[in-house]
Amino acid sequence: MNIYKLTFLCIVLSFFFSGCASHAPVLPQTPKKGETNMGFSFSAENVIPVIWWKYGLNKYTDIGYRLGIPLSGSGLDVNRVLMKKEYSWDVLNTSYNFSPNASFDFTYYKFKGYKRKGQYSPFRIKWYGIRSMIIPQGRYKKRPENDNQSIRFGLLFGRRLGPRWGFETGYFHDLKAGFDPKNKDYPHKYKNWPTQFSRGAGLSFQIFLYMEKKDK
Repeated sequence: MNIYKLTFLCIVLSFFFSGCASHAPVLPQTPKKGETNMGFSFSAENVIPVIWWKYGLNKYTDIGYRLGIPLSGSGLDVNRVLMKKEYSWDVLNTSYNFSPNASFDFTYYKFKGYKRKGQYSPFRIKWYGIRSMIIPQGRYKKRPENDNQSIRFGLLFGRRLGPRWGFETGYFHDLKAGFDPKNKDYPHKYKNWPTQFSRGAGLSFQIFLYMEKKDK
């Protein structure tokens, strides 16, 4: 599947499943102190592209900032490398995502390089992960305050396709809301807008455009 088909699929998904949630972009490489990387994300969560930056604090940690237009899709995240061995490494990501269904994400990633023509490439990386997603206060607020949270769990996977492009997709489900969109206790829609309990709020599909890195 080429990048044009991926972009078209992302747009289609945004109309059918958008839950007004957001997630941090993925840069599939280990941090370098003083190095800044930037790019754009095109996602089912935010139809309008989001620009992001990641800055390496040291060889284990980087911090990220992203800006959506309007602000939906903006957020902060921190990545910490936990283990590394040759062309594979594990990362813990913590992020806050600003959107109508604002959320905190806690994601454990496993990255791994794969061979092409018998050689490993730094631009051929695949990953998968487990994510816990917490929406403290979503669109729907007619229940008692302590019942307005959506706590979701799920899986994701992604791949960098070359120097410029990559993608990630996943789904994170709220067990108490279930799959029934007519659930009266935890409605998936309120006034025709997705709530924090919506199935669409758990969908993630992102395409990444990576730009040139900058030192210092």
